Amino acid sequence: MTRRAISTAGAPAAIGPYSQGIAADGLLFTAGQIGLDPSSGVIVEGGVEPEAERAMANLTAVLDGAGCSWDDVLKTTIYLADVADFAAVNAIYARFVSDPPPARSTVGIAALPKGAKVEIEVIARLRS
Repeated sequence: MTRRAISTAGAPAAIGPYSQGIAADGLLFTAGQIGLDPSSGVIVEGGVEPEAERAMANLTAVLDGAGCSWDDVLKTTIYLADVADFAAVNAIYARFVSDPPPARSTVGIAALPKGAKVEIEVIARLRS
């Protein structure tokens, strides 16, 4: 199995020993993206909705860096610091995904890096 790192300036640089994405065996696995502005490295202001919008934009950039789009996404996982934010995040998420929507899990957790309110990761197929 050959693994290829995906890296793009359109998403925040990795802040630890991980890649923005890894392509292997016809699939793309992304790191979780929070609402970090890629140019400043700071979480966008305004709460969960702007954070979700930025996280999805960051994922769009990683997908693009691998030659993929939301049409190629098979599975997503959303992590919420407060499950009461589910409906707000779901509305933003729905604007990005295509039909049929990917399989998805949503998990409520105690805390996210940098105090983020939402983190999202995807698995996508690579185009031949």
